[in-house]
Amino acid sequence: MNSFSTKKLNKFWLYGTVFFTGAAVMVIELLGTRLIAPFYGASLYVWTSLISVTLIALALGYYLGGIWADRTRFGLSLIIALSGLLTLIIPGLVGPVLLATDPLGLRVGSFISTLILFSPSLIMLGMVGPFAVKLATSTLSDVGTSTGSIYAVSTVGSVVGTLFLGFYLFPIIGSREIFVGVGIALLLLSLVVILIERRHLKSTKTLVATVVVIVTGIGLSLVVITSSKMVPSDQLHTQFEQESLYGWVRVIDKPKENIRLLTVDASTIGAASISHGDNLLTYQKIVALIPQLLPDIKRALLIGQGAGHMAMTLKQYDVVTDTLEIDPAVAEAARKYFGFTSNGNTIIGDARYEIRQLQQPYDLIIMDVFTGGSEPSHLLTVETLQQLRNLLAESGMLALNFVAFSDNGTNPALASVAKTLSRVFPHQQVFISNPGEDFNDFIFLATHEAFDIEKAKLSNDSYHWLKQRLLTLDLTQGVVLTDNLSQLERLQIRKSEHYRRMIVDSLGVNHFIR
Repeated sequence: MNSFSTKKLNKFWLYGTVFFTGAAVMVIELLGTRLIAPFYGASLYVWTSLISVTLIALALGYYLGGIWADRTRFGLSLIIALSGLLTLIIPGLVGPVLLATDPLGLRVGSFISTLILFSPSLIMLGMVGPFAVKLATSTLSDVGTSTGSIYAVSTVGSVVGTLFLGFYLFPIIGSREIFVGVGIALLLLSLVVILIERRHLKSTKTLVATVVVIVTGIGLSLVVITSSKMVPSDQLHTQFEQESLYGWVRVIDKPKENIRLLTVDASTIGAASISHGDNLLTYQKIVALIPQLLPDIKRALLIGQGAGHMAMTLKQYDVVTDTLEIDPAVAEAARKYFGFTSNGNTIIGDARYEIRQLQQPYDLIIMDVFTGGSEPSHLLTVETLQQLRNLLAESGMLALNFVAFSDNGTNPALASVAKTLSRVFPHQQVFISNPGEDFNDFIFLATHEAFDIEKAKLSNDSYHWLKQRLLTLDLTQGVVLTDNLSQLERLQIRKSEHYRRMIVDSLGVNHFIR
């Protein structure tokens, strides 16, 4: 092969190949969370598993690709075709793999399932780099330039793939469909590469094997596309379903129980009766008593809109409530299926950013973002609470809902919440949603000025109902949560695993497998 041919090879297809495969690596890694999260949650442990598996697979791919490249210059098309085929089978394997790893728990289960599902295709994609370096290198003197150029182009492809996926594909195309698209694109790329191999390298050694893989992959893609993603259930009726940037949002009816649920992945963030639309979440009934504890409330902020029940309750007291919800799909579901209407501003965005844009003061701020799923730990730190304190009127109140085990008031997670709140608010009280149950919702009421439910203008029934839910916490085990160090997810592993199991038992495994 002359010099001109080599340069042409590098410029027109070799660099294009590593660019696209580099993009495919990041697309598969990011898509992995969308397949795993409905089952294991979008927690730090899931992200850790995906990043670790990606690096392990790429390292192994680099090693194996180097060995193959040293033995022959032929086979790049076969490698790419195999990566496409292995990518195509991922959606079909999700269900069996997640079911098999479920007994292993959150950390081990998420890691093993990630390893099984994504490492085969990522290993093959990792092999492309060393192979491309070998093809791009004509003499020993230019090996450094060739290697640097190949991996630079691959990295640029990864960046472009990440941006394109996050900014454009996620909002409009489902995860399964993207996986199928990436797999088919890799198969088509391998077809182009094998034609170039025949022309420039005069090789037909891997032609038959590559064609077999391509044909198999195309046939498999038709099966994946036409296959049902979910087993229908007579007990559950899905009224709304949308894959957003933040999770799998659904409205699910249980007609026999007269319950309508609003879920994001494996977390329930709203529940109402189908017949009358009545709020069924007990902890929100505690929050509903706040206007009686603070009768002068005029303006409120709800962080974590969910189905919107708390905002609608406050509206009955003529409280103007601004709602802040990170997921536009949740806001849409609340409006269409739970009858939510706002008498304040509706804000879509991440709370940590959006609260910096708000104008004080609020008489009441409600934080309802700590569900049974993953913990948005950046929203429960001293720094975040200080920002919220600055938005409150001097006589205002912060109400925070937190899901945890009680452990008779000795749970370190609960103690950590109380300790963190005490760094910003001198006064607080905590209430348990369902007395006598270990796994529960806890409502923290924090203020700058002292308040006493004994002096509140509550009805006799409301007073006794609330009084029996007052809880005293043991603060000896807790730690203060900061932006620099938050141990919330570690402290809440048992909670996350229990809640996931509870929701899966209630709705069925198939409803959490895409």
